[in-house]
Amino acid sequence: MAVSRQQFQATLDTLLQPERFKDYCPNGLQVEGRQEIRRLVTGVTACQALLDVAIAHQADAILVHHGYFWRSENPCLTGMKGRRIRTLMAADINLFAYHLPLDCHPELGNNAGLGRALGISTFGPLNAADPTLPVFRGEYPAPRSQADIAMALRHALDREVLSEASHDGGRQITTVAWCTGGGQGYIDVAADYGIDLFVTGEVSEQTIHSARERDIGFIAAGHHATERFGARQVGDWLAQEFGLWHQFVDIANPA
Repeated sequence: MAVSRQQFQATLDTLLQPERFKDYCPNGLQVEGRQEIRRLVTGVTACQALLDVAIAHQADAILVHHGYFWRSENPCLTGMKGRRIRTLMAADINLFAYHLPLDCHPELGNNAGLGRALGISTFGPLNAADPTLPVFRGEYPAPRSQADIAMALRHALDREVLSEASHDGGRQITTVAWCTGGGQGYIDVAADYGIDLFVTGEVSEQTIHSARERDIGFIAAGHHATERFGARQVGDWLAQEFGLWHQFVDIANPA
């Protein structure tokens, strides 16, 4: 089956509600391609390798979390970015990108996927009054050790994780907050809420000091690895909604 480009974008905008977010990039259709969409490729980042695979799959559209035209970047279509745009336009492929909206969707987003990987079945925004804050929280029905949680994440994400226990490293974990990708700056927000453990993708030098001095456990599980959920889950949903062919393509990235 096929869906028009306009209906495809309207459906995504209704699902992800990008107008609610003050984001670092434009959300929605970033590069216009052919009018009808039958074949969809999804991925984390619209890198050249993903574009090449999409062309090999004869995709009509690509949906990613990390697209182009970020705030403060050079707007000129030269070098690497120029090659990517030329590739898309020559192949007549639509590029759709959603950043924060794809993190925050309560069922299909990156944070929802990471919550399930953590083994938490009931979760929601850390601040219920501000669902656009890209931090989720949940609780385990029974306390777990941080070591066990880290091991479960290694298995679920198929990569090593960095785990920094709080001062009393033997403390059991009940409450968890998390933000996929580069969310390490939210560790202090999580500590303000009295959370036992904060999980994100990246770590900065000061993050470890915050974990130690504020007595909160911390796990960094990889920017790319923690953001493989949203585009794939939304792609599966779109495929079912419109009868599309869909393939999630994971371009390996150790970051």
